[in-house]
Amino acid sequence: MTEQTERTDPQAITDDEWRRRLTPEEYRVLRQAATEPPFTGEYVDTDSVGSYQCRACGAELFTSDTKFGSHCGWPSFYTPLAEDRVHYIRDTTMGMERVEVRCAQCNSHLGHVFTGEGYDTPTDERYCINSISLRLVPATSEDRAADA
Repeated sequence: MTEQTERTDPQAITDDEWRRRLTPEEYRVLRQAATEPPFTGEYVDTDSVGSYQCRACGAELFTSDTKFGSHCGWPSFYTPLAEDRVHYIRDTTMGMERVEVRCAQCNSHLGHVFTGEGYDTPTDERYCINSISLRLVPATSEDRAADA
């Protein structure tokens, strides 16, 4: 993604501007709701401590504290940072009913959320999120010391 030099309301960005700001693959996933191939994303197996931001607008969405190994091929989280950080859309594509997860700030596609799969997590939810929809911001040593 190209660096954003000025702050713009993400909801006001035109489709042409999104095409300029994002790589073709980022645009395909974030703005056209495509899915990256399983087990190919940079954050599938990452266990780094930090926060995950929307790659399109920089909104903080998830933390490494809620990331878990679901072995599904995409990064999985059991809850967003806060419910107002994401919104949900009924998705009936691909011959099934799913719940799409989008960034509440810029309306970019992140992935889907599934419930009742039996994972040993506090919410029994799996936010199955495309790596390309996220950017990991590693925690600093000061952040880790404050959490201790």
